Amino acid sequence: MRPMMRLILGLCALVAILAGVALALPSQVTIARSVVINAPESVVFFYLNNLNRFNNWSPWASRDPQLQATLAGPEQGKGARIEWTSNQRSVGRGSMEITESNPNRRVDLTVDFNGLDGTSYYQVSPSGSGSKVIWGFAYDSGASPIKRWKGLMLDRYVGAEYSDGLTKLKELIESERRPTAPSPVPPVPEQPAVAPDAGADAAPQDAAPAADVPPAAEVPAAPEQAAPQAAAKPAPAPPPQKKKRQ
Repeated sequence: MRPMMRLILGLCALVAILAGVALALPSQVTIARSVVINAPESVVFFYLNNLNRFNNWSPWASRDPQLQATLAGPEQGKGARIEWTSNQRSVGRGSMEITESNPNRRVDLTVDFNGLDGTSYYQVSPSGSGSKVIWGFAYDSGASPIKRWKGLMLDRYVGAEYSDGLTKLKELIESERRPTAPSPVPPVPEQPAVAPDAGADAAPQDAAPAADVPPAAEVPAAPEQAAPQAAAKPAPAPPPQKKKRQ
């Protein structure tokens, strides 16, 4: 047998084996990732039900800042739709549309990730003082062996994307709810204390009217007397002069 024929027969045998294994693989593939967010269910649900906010935490938008997104239908709830296009191969083209919306509990969507059609959902439930969010994806491969083999890789591919998106959603919600520190107030310089005006602030006191008293007679001031001086001592008499004899 020629080598080329052997190669062809070997490839056919390999294809048959792979097809047989594919038939044993599940036709339904479900992927889910979850995160706990420190916020009530109503706050988290608002971000999930409003596709206008999807690009704020989308794992694909953060990978390509030049991603172009188009919104259609209502702003939120059933019928809201978003489509995006990117020049990066890892992002490519995609779309999401809300098909059902149960307030504060669940959002169902139809999705298309680069030709990978399926259904997706957000499920919100209380968890302690916060909320637990599950982002899931369901894929029906049907009877196609190729799609069934593709389904085996979805948990790694789509699961990583969903984990990244939920982490960004948690950071976004918790950062927007985090209270901001008040700006410091500059100290006011102390003003020097001013003594109150006693005359202006003092309240008039009730006093009985003084009786008419004639003014006292003025007494002339006594003239100032000079301090007594010590009595002067008499000067001593000069000694008698002797007469000369003639």
